[in-house]
Amino acid sequence: MILSIEYFPTVEFFAIAAQNPTVFLEAFEHYCKQSWRNRCRILSANGPLDLSFPVIHDGSSLITDIRVDYSTPWVRKTQRAISSAYDNSPFFEYYRDSLFALMDERPATLWELDMSLIHYFAGKIGLKTEFLPTSGYEGEDRVIHPKKASDYKPREYWQVFSGKFGFVGGLSVMDLLFNEGPESLCILK
Repeated sequence: MILSIEYFPTVEFFAIAAQNPTVFLEAFEHYCKQSWRNRCRILSANGPLDLSFPVIHDGSSLITDIRVDYSTPWVRKTQRAISSAYDNSPFFEYYRDSLFALMDERPATLWELDMSLIHYFAGKIGLKTEFLPTSGYEGEDRVIHPKKASDYKPREYWQVFSGKFGFVGGLSVMDLLFNEGPESLCILK
């Protein structure tokens, strides 16, 4: 299975990974704007909220060469948005400090940041899938894109704002982890 990297990957990304012992991540694609590579979706008190971060192109658009732009305070703004959305979720307090410490490390490239988050969530969920970079351009086996409809239907789970919005799909896996904790893997399989 070949997928593109994602920033705070979607539940769909990890549901696919849970079905495969090895997932190759496309390391030779070109950066694609308005994709999950530098954006994610969470559920806030006002409904679904997209979070993103700025990137820098230094002449190359290869996904592994795209640098993260830390000239704006997007890390702190993202952490505040996540805290505001998930402070009342059952498991947020167990993961918050380690997640925010990971973000505070400020990886230099988009690839490094996304890979660190993929490994972080896989570890916390208990997913045994091995994530490996491709050795050349392969393309994606399954395209997961915020602007394209998906046939993936997630298993519903409790969400902090489900009383207000009902179940909302298409969110970052952090929504699942913060709301279901150790049971996240059962929801993905």
